[in-house]
Amino acid sequence: MKDWPAWATERVDVQPYDPAWRQRGDQERQLLEVSLAPWLVARVEHVGSTAVPGLAAKPILDLQAAVADLRCAPRIASSLAPANWHYVAPDLDDRPWRRFFVKVIDGHRVAHLHLMTRDNSRWDEQLAFRDGLRADRKLVESYAALKRTLAAQHAEDREAYTAAKTDFILAVLKRGVAGDCTGHRSAP
Repeated sequence: MKDWPAWATERVDVQPYDPAWRQRGDQERQLLEVSLAPWLVARVEHVGSTAVPGLAAKPILDLQAAVADLRCAPRIASSLAPANWHYVAPDLDDRPWRRFFVKVIDGHRVAHLHLMTRDNSRWDEQLAFRDGLRADRKLVESYAALKRTLAAQHAEDREAYTAAKTDFILAVLKRGVAGDCTGHRSAP
């Protein structure tokens, strides 16, 4: 990892909610919809913690875009590179269901783009999780507390931090399937 750019190994830093995240998310979403127009099959969505009002988060926007086929990722990478988006090779990302891009400004991550096909269950799951949190203030408080605890435990290991949130995320999705917190019906 010594040859990796600094942004690839940044510390996990969970910060209090910033209302500017919503505006930044809307702006980035609109820019991506223009840049990705030839490939998009659905609206670009602002997902992840920065899309949930009141939720503490890493100050990195998460956006998802649906395309018909992931093989378009290299062409998308060429299109997004002038806007400071970096394509993370699939073998490094190790998530075959998506292609992953990181927007870097002044040497720091500011946004992630999860490129996937619309029929992938992850598309609906990420929306269901976001919407489930938006609908339940207590879930937001619980998730924020968990994120702060995990950030302290895994400050130097983003993958461990992400993995440690899995049970909480699956529980929220399960509630959504049962109709308790969202209108979405996708299985986890």
